[in-house]
Amino acid sequence: MSAYDSYSNDCFKVVHKLYDASSYSIQEQYTVNITKDDISSFVSCFVVEELMEVYNIYSGPMVWIGIYIAIASVFCIFAMAADLFHGFRNRKLWFPCKYFSLNAASITVVAVAMKLPVDLSSSMPGEVDQAAKLGSLAFMCIMIANLMPSLASMDNKTLLANTIGLAILIITMIVNILIQIITGVIANGYFMMWACIYMVLMLSLLFILISSAITIPTSKRILESKYLATSKKTLNEQHTGMSMVEKLRQYVRRYWVMAESGNPQFVMASNSLSNASGIICVVSLVTYVFRVLDIFGIPANEYKSKYLYQTKYQSEYQSGFRSEYKWSMVVILVTQFIGVVVGSIAPTFRCFTVFRFKLLTWDHFLVFKVEKYWTKMLYEWKENRLPFLSNGRRTRAFVQSLKNHILSLCIILQKVVVVSCKMIGLIRIVLIIVVMCCSYCWRSLKTRLFTTRIASSADDIKDLSEYVLQIQDEMEFAEMTVKGISNSMNRLIRKVNMEQHNDLLELLRTSTDFDGVEKFDTDQVQSLLRVEPVNSWSLPIVTLTCIAVSVPNIRKDRVKRLLKGVGDGLSYTHLVEESLNCGIEYVNVGRATMNLWHEIEDKYKWLGNTIERNANKGKTSMEILQWFVDKARVIVIEIKENTKDELVESLPGNLIVANSMYRIAQTILHTYQSNIESISEERLFDLLCCMISDIFSACFTNIPRVIAKNCHESVIEKREASVEAATKLLGRSMEIINNLEARELPSIDQEKMAFIDEWRSHLKRSFP
Repeated sequence: MSAYDSYSNDCFKVVHKLYDASSYSIQEQYTVNITKDDISSFVSCFVVEELMEVYNIYSGPMVWIGIYIAIASVFCIFAMAADLFHGFRNRKLWFPCKYFSLNAASITVVAVAMKLPVDLSSSMPGEVDQAAKLGSLAFMCIMIANLMPSLASMDNKTLLANTIGLAILIITMIVNILIQIITGVIANGYFMMWACIYMVLMLSLLFILISSAITIPTSKRILESKYLATSKKTLNEQHTGMSMVEKLRQYVRRYWVMAESGNPQFVMASNSLSNASGIICVVSLVTYVFRVLDIFGIPANEYKSKYLYQTKYQSEYQSGFRSEYKWSMVVILVTQFIGVVVGSIAPTFRCFTVFRFKLLTWDHFLVFKVEKYWTKMLYEWKENRLPFLSNGRRTRAFVQSLKNHILSLCIILQKVVVVSCKMIGLIRIVLIIVVMCCSYCWRSLKTRLFTTRIASSADDIKDLSEYVLQIQDEMEFAEMTVKGISNSMNRLIRKVNMEQHNDLLELLRTSTDFDGVEKFDTDQVQSLLRVEPVNSWSLPIVTLTCIAVSVPNIRKDRVKRLLKGVGDGLSYTHLVEESLNCGIEYVNVGRATMNLWHEIEDKYKWLGNTIERNANKGKTSMEILQWFVDKARVIVIEIKENTKDELVESLPGNLIVANSMYRIAQTILHTYQSNIESISEERLFDLLCCMISDIFSACFTNIPRVIAKNCHESVIEKREASVEAATKLLGRSMEIINNLEARELPSIDQEKMAFIDEWRSHLKRSFP
């Protein structure tokens, strides 16, 4: 019985006495036996009533806080589901953490979702309330296991900060749960038992998390050293008798294998610690599902007698939800139950990454062997001396001794955690080996009875196996794993190859040489600037396209195909410029060019001036070009007067664009001044398309270099994404590379081929 009910009964007794007294006549004397306690209870009744009204007012927002908790949980679920989708889509069944990763934002959202376990003051008198509170603990176990591989994608400082942040949250939750058990907020008996189980699981995951974080820097150093050695071997290899596309394909494939096998997240997801965390997740899932079914699968009148017994802190526990969170408890319970189910998929699949290695080796069974890389970081810390502000010899000796003792204890704990995780994983490995042996025997029997043996060559797989990066050389990848990595690259190439840019390929067919690179500009045009800005690949292409779009009497479909082809081609030129033209002056020109292109493509305007064909109807080719020359000259002179002392690198974008238009339009007028009047619109359009195609072709000769450069990413965390970008570029550009390989390229130094001005200088010397 609650305190409020007790006061209500006392108040009722007093009122009942007064009512009995009023039933007598006025003449009759009646003595009302009301004691001081009755008066006190009567007054307290009104006080409690007022307090209850205040309590209801202040507890009203708790429902919305519960909804807030559910929304935070939904965000976590969506992020974990996105990682699941990404893993299944890319056939990476170790599920890298792309969306649900450990950072300040995710820790904040997780902390909001864990509001119930850290709520010390709110009573939980219903079974839904108790189940929701403990369900949050199961949800937390699942999220810790999901977040663990993301540790490998961080630098050392970020790793330390995020690990400490998550550890503080976990420790806070464990301490608060202990307090709630002591105070009776979590019911004794059944619920207390499960709270203790989940605390042990969370504490185990915390130890695994910290142990993994300690190992990651050493693992990265090992992988990096092996990557450099293997990469050096790849660079020294010669490929003869192969086309450029085949050479690039072979080259990218080897770096793809190195990037995939040396991905820190993959290494993290494949080790024994991650496998143990996956098994803990399975335990959390199974126990939580059975617990929820057990609670809600029994009649409400059996609930108290079966699961609860009264304590001095608990006067009554009821079925349903009775806490201040009210019906939002059901929302939290259902949401986090879904989160437990969805979130347990990825850690469970990571348990089976053992299939990626050769199973029939003794290394899987050497559970008491702790490799050096597990404790190398701790030994390095132990050997390093701490810097001191004090010069006292005894102080230094004491602190160093204390540090060494603490680290010695940490080394012992690290070994205990590693051995424990290996022992947990041993059960899984034994079961898997038994299943695989039975499966192998069955397949062998079927092969002998129903099929003939087909000889197969594994030379390619053996060749690629040399490029697999592993921390432990003894744990070799299975051939199936290497083949799967190679096939994943083939699938990606086929996928992007289907997205061929037909309009761009049609535009490139109009080019037979590289004359347009030299002809779009000439030194005979008087310069409007004291120092000419550098030329990029994209700027003359966009400028020529702008002129072509403004030419009247051209079929609409031709203009659309040109715009589509140029748009597709600019995606390649942007990659070339981004990779090979890294100077600040090129960045400035590139930014101005892309702004101009969006204006042309979206608005059919050039620096705010309409260039639609209808606006130029009735004008000759010379008049259109002259308009561009005059307009560009005015803009350049006007801007130049306002930026007299500006450096070339910081020239305004409009000045760069207008100057390019002035020089290109003036060059065309100067080159064809004798017959510009007689050139038809179709002829001018074809001439412009040919120059655009020539510039594109010259630029695209640098694509193999861009592909190779993307393969050589120095940052280990970005290496896989960079190699994937190189693979996509190869898949999209194979036909372009094949077409250019048939051409005779000018004898320009490879480093200079990345710059259009170097091409122009070479072509001017070759064709005076």
